[in-house]
Amino acid sequence: MSAKEQQEKMLEELKAIRELLTPKPTPAPAAPAKKTFMQEFMDFFNKYGVIGLAIAVIIGGAAGKLVTALVNDLLMPIVAVVIPGGDWRTIVTYVGPIKFLFGDFIGALVDFILIALIVFLMMKRLSKSGLK
Repeated sequence: MSAKEQQEKMLEELKAIRELLTPKPTPAPAAPAKKTFMQEFMDFFNKYGVIGLAIAVIIGGAAGKLVTALVNDLLMPIVAVVIPGGDWRTIVTYVGPIKFLFGDFIGALVDFILIALIVFLMMKRLSKSGLK
C-alpha cells in the first residue's frame, strides 16, 4: 500500500468516527392525540379532585349547621343563665347619633369561641382515631 492509499484509508476511518460521534438530531415528538371535550373535562375532575372537594364542602356545611345548633340550642342557654340581665344580645350603647351593638358583637364573639372550641375538641378526638 502506498502512503497516499494509507492516508485515504485513515481519512475514511476518521470520517466514520466523526459520523459516529456527531449527535443525530432527535425526531420531533409526535403530536398528542386530540382529546374530546368530555375527556378534557374528566381530566380536570381527576387532576384537581373536584369530586372530593364538592363532598368536603357538603359535609363541611352540614357539620357547620350541627355545631351552630349545638352552640345555639345547648350551650348558649347555659351562658344566658350565667350572665345576669337575660337577653344580653340586645345590649345597645348610643354615643350621640352612633349606635353600638355591643350585645350582638359579644354574642357573635362567644359563638365563635364556643364553635372554635368544639371544632378543636372534635378534631383532637378524630386525630387520635386515625382518620385523615
